[in-house]
Amino acid sequence: MDRIDRQIIAELQRDGRLSVTDLAARVKLSVSPCHRRLRELERTGAIRGYRAIVDPTTLGLNFEALVFVSMRQGDRQTVANLEEAVAHLPQVIQAQRLFGDPDYLLRVVTTDLVAFQELYDSQLATLPGVQRLVSTIVMKTIVDQRPLFS
Repeated sequence: MDRIDRQIIAELQRDGRLSVTDLAARVKLSVSPCHRRLRELERTGAIRGYRAIVDPTTLGLNFEALVFVSMRQGDRQTVANLEEAVAHLPQVIQAQRLFGDPDYLLRVVTTDLVAFQELYDSQLATLPGVQRLVSTIVMKTIVDQRPLFS
């Protein structure tokens, strides 16, 4: 990946709806070489896809919490079952497996504290292999969706 590839990625992180023509102009390439580079970045997985960045608050999702999950048992099947169950919870907008304790970090959005409590009691606490959940409320997001290149 060279400087031009990084510029292409930076421009698309700022505006994923750029046409190839506009993208080429911004990175100072003609359209054909820019298009070839773009397709190669997509083919290699450097660019995994395109999507809209949505404001959760505008959609009524005014409550965000971070949930730390510690496992009671960490055998392969239990871990796979937990990860599959988490992947099917639409309120979990990010899930990461961690080294050490806790085992997982979940970023959860709901409409309010009552909805979070219901999710916590009925679904999060019953995830396979869970020993302990610790949650904290997000007061303010300082950095979100930071571009990798700028």
